[in-house]
Amino acid sequence: MLRSWIRGYDPGVPSTYGYPDWTVPDLLRRSALRFPNSLALLFYGRGIRFKELDDLTTRFALSLRSLGVGPGDRLALMLPNTPQAVIGYYGALKAGAIVVPTNPLYVSRELETQLVDSGSETIVALDLFYPRIQAVRERTPLKRVILTSVADFLPPVLRLLYPIKARLTGRWVTVQKRPPLYDFLRLMESVPAGSKESPSLPTSNPEDVAMLQYTGGTTGTPKGVMLSHRNIVANTWQCRVWVPDFVDGREVFLGVIPFFHVYGLSTCQNLAMMSGSTVVLLPRFQVTDVLKAIHRHRVTIFSGIPMMFMKISEFPKVGRYDLHSLRVCLSGASPLHAEIQDRFERLTGVKISEGYGLTEAGPVTHCNPIYGARPRGSIGLPFPDTDTQIVDPETGKPIASPGEAGELLVRGPQVMQGYWNNEAETEAVLRKGWLYTGDMVRQDEAGFSFLVDRKKDMIKSRGESVYPREVEEVLFRHPAVRDAVVIGVPHRQHGEAVKAFVVLKDGQVATELELIAHCRQSLAAFKVPTTVAFRQELPRTMVGKVLRRALRDEEVSLSVADGLACKVG
Repeated sequence: MLRSWIRGYDPGVPSTYGYPDWTVPDLLRRSALRFPNSLALLFYGRGIRFKELDDLTTRFALSLRSLGVGPGDRLALMLPNTPQAVIGYYGALKAGAIVVPTNPLYVSRELETQLVDSGSETIVALDLFYPRIQAVRERTPLKRVILTSVADFLPPVLRLLYPIKARLTGRWVTVQKRPPLYDFLRLMESVPAGSKESPSLPTSNPEDVAMLQYTGGTTGTPKGVMLSHRNIVANTWQCRVWVPDFVDGREVFLGVIPFFHVYGLSTCQNLAMMSGSTVVLLPRFQVTDVLKAIHRHRVTIFSGIPMMFMKISEFPKVGRYDLHSLRVCLSGASPLHAEIQDRFERLTGVKISEGYGLTEAGPVTHCNPIYGARPRGSIGLPFPDTDTQIVDPETGKPIASPGEAGELLVRGPQVMQGYWNNEAETEAVLRKGWLYTGDMVRQDEAGFSFLVDRKKDMIKSRGESVYPREVEEVLFRHPAVRDAVVIGVPHRQHGEAVKAFVVLKDGQVATELELIAHCRQSLAAFKVPTTVAFRQELPRTMVGKVLRRALRDEEVSLSVADGLACKVG
């Protein structure tokens, strides 16, 4: 296949690469040999060097083996960005287990669904989350619960102060840790430091499944995406070679993008561990913490989501912090609106390279050049060794005309093995080596792609197709609009009507009629919202995706309530 888009790559970025036959733990093992005394993790002043981190993961792996965790067993990780998350991830993989990243915000019902579907017999979690685990434990396959505290890897002074703060804020949890409840630190301490991996630990194969990353929660029933060691290693290397001036052992990553999401794993955790770079860990996004981290630790690479870039550029005291160390800023997980991008780039002088991916592709398939020219609104060029097609969503035939929208298909070494225990869904999206993404895109003559919208999010109004992102971009251009999302709602005459949900900027005022009139200036009549609802905030996942399904469900509930009211009346 002719990859004409390679001409748009930054100088020094290869069109193809020879990916090594490694397993995921090899990313860390090799850096521990190359950069044993370099800082791997920084957590509120506590530093862990690569040699120590490799040792900690081996000790955790050996402790898991002593508990009966073996090759192919599923182990859930329910942790924010803390050293335990990194140790748990690589330690579980060294033990031969399959990691199941789990969102710490899950309520008990969501947690139960994932544990049951994956067959996870072990979970590693913060003690703060134990009440939710306890509520469903008897209805899941869980045999072992390993608990840790935020304080476990804090520096000595903060570790002493943590219980006081936790009690004052109501976040103190006391759990009696007796089997099958285990203490994370005690398990590792039961294994001598410097313990060797072999022959106690199994040898994994690059083709083995390394991770079940659940997806689909924003659009339907979550599905477990099977990513092999080879998939993860390949995508990590693709991210590495995309930055032409990347220097192993010298980069500093801001680790605030959640590692329980595959975007954070690939573009931050795994890339840093593979390259001997430092990760400054932050368990949650708070603007002042992020700015201080960039300023103090001279962060060079920042993987974020649009909301993060927006909040940084809007922060009134941002001028107090030196952000000039930043060299690479990546944006993913949700569309980056032009206004947000422009404000951040004017503030820092650093380009944001928007990328595209999906969990089923490990996740990154496209990215804009780090330094080179890229058209406004583009999600970038396909990664090295990544093939793409754009097809008619109805007929499946390739679209030859540049600029015409169709469904994006991708093929490459990062594409998943399939969905866990779900052959029908696998066959629906994996056909002859191509992954059918369900995303509608258009591609220009230079090979840059532009996300039009999710195929499932497309609105049919008056017989015409309306892509929500187009309407949202127009709303974002109104000076009073801070955030916006558009969905289709049932309409008796038109099939569906366009409804907008809008968050206004602080101190700004706009009316529904004003915003509708604003849209009429730039959109055909069938695309213009018929109603606008104002919100304080929009429902989002932790990685910034708007929960359109939650808004649709809300609309359905309102329709049902209105129908009942009419009947009663």
